[in-house]
Amino acid sequence: MEPASRAFADIPVVQSVRDAGHLIQRLNDMALHEETIRWGIERIDTSELLGSCGFNFWQLEGAFRGEFGCELSSKHSGYGYMTEAAGVVAAFGFEVMGLNRIEALVDPRNERASRLFERLGYSREGLLRDYRHTLEGFVSVNSYALLRREWEQAREEQDSSYADSI
Repeated sequence: MEPASRAFADIPVVQSVRDAGHLIQRLNDMALHEETIRWGIERIDTSELLGSCGFNFWQLEGAFRGEFGCELSSKHSGYGYMTEAAGVVAAFGFEVMGLNRIEALVDPRNERASRLFERLGYSREGLLRDYRHTLEGFVSVNSYALLRREWEQAREEQDSSYADSI
């Protein structure tokens, strides 16, 4: 991942094919133990890997919630790839996993990510001060969330407006 995309990411730096292999193996192991699940974002026409997204963790008892995480190569930003991928992941979370709430934690300096979640219907719930410890030290994050009922309502409205247009 290039420096511009790494600015807000909290994942290990990948500097070689070997590093990439270790990261992929770690993510696969975590998915096997149902600790996390990530999908690659790939261009269909070129098979180029653009980024990844998925659930950093989830809780199916009590809260029925999951934390969405994503990163995208900066040269592919602004083309709708992450919007499409995040929509698919939300559908998977609500329909397959049975989540009631999907959360996203965003670095306050990452305006592009904030706009993405607002565009997708997530509500900004507030600032979590010194929430994470990174290489920079403790950092604060904005908390965004999308509830199942909000997602279902948005889908119904989208289906209705499509039906009205035909």
